[in-house]
Amino acid sequence: MTRPEIQTKDLHKSFGDNEVLRGIDLEIGRGEVVCVIGPSGSGKSTLLRCVNLLEEPTKGQVFVGGTEITDPDVDIDAVRRRIGMVFQQFNLFPHLTVTENLTLPQRRVLKRDKAEAARVAAENLARVGLAEKADAYPSSLSGGQQQRVAIARALAMGPEVMLFDEPTSALDPELVGDVLAVMRMLADEGMTMMVVTHEMTFAREVADRVVFMDGGVIVEQGAPDQVIGSPSHERTRHFLSRLLDPARAEVEETADRAGKTE
Repeated sequence: MTRPEIQTKDLHKSFGDNEVLRGIDLEIGRGEVVCVIGPSGSGKSTLLRCVNLLEEPTKGQVFVGGTEITDPDVDIDAVRRRIGMVFQQFNLFPHLTVTENLTLPQRRVLKRDKAEAARVAAENLARVGLAEKADAYPSSLSGGQQQRVAIARALAMGPEVMLFDEPTSALDPELVGDVLAVMRMLADEGMTMMVVTHEMTFAREVADRVVFMDGGVIVEQGAPDQVIGSPSHERTRHFLSRLLDPARAEVEETADRAGKTE
């Protein structure tokens, strides 16, 4: 691997006495798509938020594009301009049109003039298949459309890497496909992507590598067919069996509870 586009070294994060990340070493190469999976509370979203310092690490280093963003002297605003972030919630301004939601950050952060910002906004709305919604307000859009607008807003800033934190978890199942299709397009274009997700089909088909986290550590990582198709650790197998066969997991839990009460 050439110089990693994203790298963490011995990354720790604690909230009070709760140590959420316990020494994460991770490298993501340029153009690589890495999906991070794991149970709730495993630390995967905290790891993602540490990559652009939305959470301040307790210990360790984070590098983006070769720049150490945990260096106290770094221009974090300059580094963040190279990182696009898409959250579970869409965080659109309800009183602004779709175009205005895309042009406002360009004008304030990148200092683009109105015409240039509008041109870039239109280009990226077209990329996510929403050119016809330029003058709409968020309240008139479905959840999937709002998430695609949020992706277009991030892309309009010209990021070098994209971070996705469970981007489909707040969507109705029938709306998930359009958002994942946009993410597939970005992967095909060579965008460096770090994706926290429970969408195993997406991870298997699109990711170059899957990272399974539990208890604040990386339990295993590798090619999707290896980690999802033939995991080597019992913790990974248990997680995937519960995720892919919830009915069976519920039966096993009921049996476990019954056994404990006998």
